[in-house]
Parts: sequence; structure tokens; C-alpha cells
Amino acid sequence: MNENLFNHDLLDRHLAAFLADRSGLAEPGRGHFRTLVADLSAAMAGGHVCLPVTAAEAAMLDGSPMAGDGSRPTPLVVAGGRLYLHRYYRYERRLADQLLRLAGERHHADALEGLLDSGFPAAGAADRQRQAARLALTRSLVLVTGGPGTGKTYTVARVLALLLRLHGPGLRLALAAPTGKAAMRLSESIAAGTSGLDFAPELLAAVPAKASTLHRLLGVRPDSSQFRHDAGNPLPADVVVVDEASMIDLALMARLVDALGPGGRLILLGDRDQLASVESGAVLADCCQALTDNTVELDRSFRFDEGIGMFATLVNGRDADGAWDMLEAARPGNVSLLQDDFPVYAVARYREYMEAAVRVESDEGIRELFTLLGRFRVLCAVRQGAQGTMAVNAAIEHGLRQAGIAVGSGEAWYPGRPVMVTSNDYNLELFNGDVGICLPDRSAGGRGMVWFERPDGSLRSLLPGRLPQCETVYAMTVHKSQGSEFDEVLVVLPEHDSQVLSRELVYTAVTRARKAVRVAGRREIMAAAIGRTLSRNSGLSAMLAGGTGGGAV
Repeated sequence: MNENLFNHDLLDRHLAAFLADRSGLAEPGRGHFRTLVADLSAAMAGGHVCLPVTAAEAAMLDGSPMAGDGSRPTPLVVAGGRLYLHRYYRYERRLADQLLRLAGERHHADALEGLLDSGFPAAGAADRQRQAARLALTRSLVLVTGGPGTGKTYTVARVLALLLRLHGPGLRLALAAPTGKAAMRLSESIAAGTSGLDFAPELLAAVPAKASTLHRLLGVRPDSSQFRHDAGNPLPADVVVVDEASMIDLALMARLVDALGPGGRLILLGDRDQLASVESGAVLADCCQALTDNTVELDRSFRFDEGIGMFATLVNGRDADGAWDMLEAARPGNVSLLQDDFPVYAVARYREYMEAAVRVESDEGIRELFTLLGRFRVLCAVRQGAQGTMAVNAAIEHGLRQAGIAVGSGEAWYPGRPVMVTSNDYNLELFNGDVGICLPDRSAGGRGMVWFERPDGSLRSLLPGRLPQCETVYAMTVHKSQGSEFDEVLVVLPEHDSQVLSRELVYTAVTRARKAVRVAGRREIMAAAIGRTLSRNSGLSAMLAGGTGGGAV
């Protein structure tokens, strides 16, 4: 059994036994209580916020002092036919209340249509980018969703310029994303989106040049999981824009919305068809489902490669046969089934990067190396097994050595080794998903250091021994790839079907590519994945719709 699964199972059983012993229930009710709590704990480990319960189960739970309706501090909460841990019920209830308040706020904008014309001069009245801008100028909460290349960040860049024209350069704007890489991409997109606007220089200068990570925006406290900015110390921003919102879990979104100051506005950008957050909830999908008056979906791609876009549409439409036929036909040739041994193919694609790594001598060279690393990535559905990230990374390292490319035999921190941080370190401001490159520091006698790009484009280096947990990342899971883009991706499917395979996972993997997609796997595994839709138990959508329960999203 996987060690993490074993530990989760042990935790589920201990928590269930602890609460059942204090439930005040006699058998068989106590045994049923124990089972429900264990199931809830296991569901939360899988990303669910809560567990559906029957009316009879709710009545049984109501007879225990360990459960309540959320109005008093009990370990468990039963609301709307769902069982929660108290903390997560409060996150969900508080977030719903705050979002409903924001969604209902309206703002007047003088000469609105003329203002929109200045930002979207070629757009017709029904253009969805213009619709999104209209909402953003007149409401406190806007959700802009759409696939890659549909112009989400381009639209919001112009929205920010229009808000500055409307309210003046003193309007305080903040840009953020869940990961450093996504923050860098947001910064670049905002700069591109405002170029060409015939606005006063002082207005354009007030558009933030750099985005930050959400953790940095909220203010990380050393040696604490709490943030400096909260309801009592709100963010110094009038408008907060967050990209890649599908990656944000329930707890972090609740803390972000808590930290908005009075009158603050929130603009969330993301693709609701992507995988939900690694942690609990599917907040963006819930919000888009319930807050339709505050949501605009952009459906026209301006940048995305036509072949990849067609393939992603087939996947999203659950057309497994059409998607596989497209892979086999390799027309257009940028979407195809990989016939070669995938580690051999990956070694060939990483050769230029590895050869450049041994020649780097300057900061500019390090930045170019990050660019080379971003041209290609292997994306795996799973971590374990022959097609999992652990085995694939080991196979690629072995292949690089066999090809005579500089990978130190037995040397863990060799030049060019790409690593991904797998746990948060608030003191070092390194977070789960950050990618670094190991290189010799020529100013320090050639000892190995690991270099990271900050969201503002600057570089920092750390000794390997100072890093939090990390792993080699020639290959990464699809979940970890969220918020990143690569010129080409190689999607490696497992040999056997797995419950982690879903339409959302394949869609997310495919849409990480800008120019080319290769798939290594079998037809029946692809069909099983595309035919399975990910759902997460949550009450947020129903709370936003005015209820207290919820359904799977």
C-alpha cells in the first residue's frame, strides 16, 4: 500500500475512534458514527469539503454532542444534508456570505459605453471581452473564465486601465496568482494587454508592473501559517486581480476574501474546466455555477494553437474516439501519439537544456536556462508505477547518463538538475510547486546552489541543504503543472486505469502546451480518463444560490 494512503487511513480511523468514544451514542449508533467520521476524513484527503449524509444519518448525528448545526463550536457540523469538520464548514459559510455581499455590490460608471470603446475599440456590443469589462467596471465581484488564449488577462489588463481612467491614478491595484510561475506569466500578460492604449502615461504607469504570489500578497508570517492581512488588517488595495483561480482551495480563498478591505473589488480569472485545487474544494467551479450574473466565459481563442485547441475541445466534450483518432492521424502534426519509448524521446528533448546548463556563467544565462527548461515537460497522471513521476524521472536521468550528457553518477546535486519544492517554507518564501535549477556558483568556488526565479523576474540561490522537501522534475504530475505553460508537453498515461484519471486531468495536461502535445499511452486508458468526470462534494454552490446544502461539482 502507498505509505501516504496508509497514513491517511490510520489518521481517519484514529479521528473516528476519538470522536466516537465521546459521541454519547450507544451501539449500533456509535459504530455508524465512527464509520461516517472515518469516511469524512478520507473524503477530505481526496479534496472533498464534506460528506453527504441521509436524513436518518443526520438525525443520528444530531443526537450527539460532537455534532451541531454550526451555530456553536462542535467538532462536526451537519448542514444541508452534509457532514463537515467545523473548521471547513466555517470556511465555506464565511466565504459564501462574503462572496454574496461582493456579488451584490454595484458601482456607477459615467459614460460607460464610451469608456468601454476606449479600451475595446474593435469589439461589438455583444463581445464577451467587452461584457467582462462592463461587469468589472460596475460590480465588486467578477469571474472571468475561459480556456488558454481566450484573452482573460488581456481583458483584465485593459479593465485596470479603464478603472484608473475612471477613478484616477490613486486607485490601488494588486495582482496575484497561486504560484510564482503563474505570477510571472500574469505580469507579462498585463504588460502586453496595456500596450497600445492611448491613455495618459501617468495612468498606464499606475498599472502594476509585477504580480506576486497569493502568499506574498497576504503577507507570510515566519513560523506561522497565518497571514498578516486579514479582516482586522485588510489588504492595502482597492482592486485585487487573481489569475489561475481554479488552483485556489477553499481555505486560501476564504482568507483572501476576508482580507479585502471595505469597498474592495475582486476579479478572479481562471479556467473552470481545469482540475480543481490540490487541497479541499472546487471554488472557482462552484462560483461560476452559482454566480452566473457575475460570470463571463470567454470562448474565442486568440493565441492557442488550432490543433491543440481542437484536441482540447474533443477531450472536454468527452469525445474519446475523436480525440484518439486525432492522435493516431497526427493531423495536424503538433498533436500526436508517441510511438517511441517515451524516456528516449524525453532525453532527446532535454539534451539542449542539459548541455546549456554546464556552460552558464551569468544571471542572464540562468534566465535563458529557465526558458529552455520551460520548452518541454513530461506530465504524468500518477506518482507511482512505471509511468509515474518517480520512475519516469529516474529513467530520464539514466537515459541522460547513457547518452553521455553531464549528469553526475551518484551525485544528487549535479549541474542542470531541475527540482520542484513539495512543501511550503514560509521563512524562505518557497512554496509547493516552485521550480529551481541546480548550478555551480562560480563566485563561491563552484559549490552547488539551487537557483529560483522570483515573480518579479529576479534570481535567488540557496544551498541544497537549506531547501524544504523537493524532488527532481523532468517529469511532474498534471496537478503540479497547473499555472504553468510549456512549448511542448509529453502526457504519459498509466498502464492501468485509476480513479485519479479524469476528463479534467487530460484537459489540464493538454492545455499546458503552447505548440505541441504528444501522448504516450493506450486507447482504452485514454477513453476511461475522458469518460470520467471529477466531482467534489461541496456546499458552496448551494450556499451561494441561497441554500445551506450542496451537491457535487
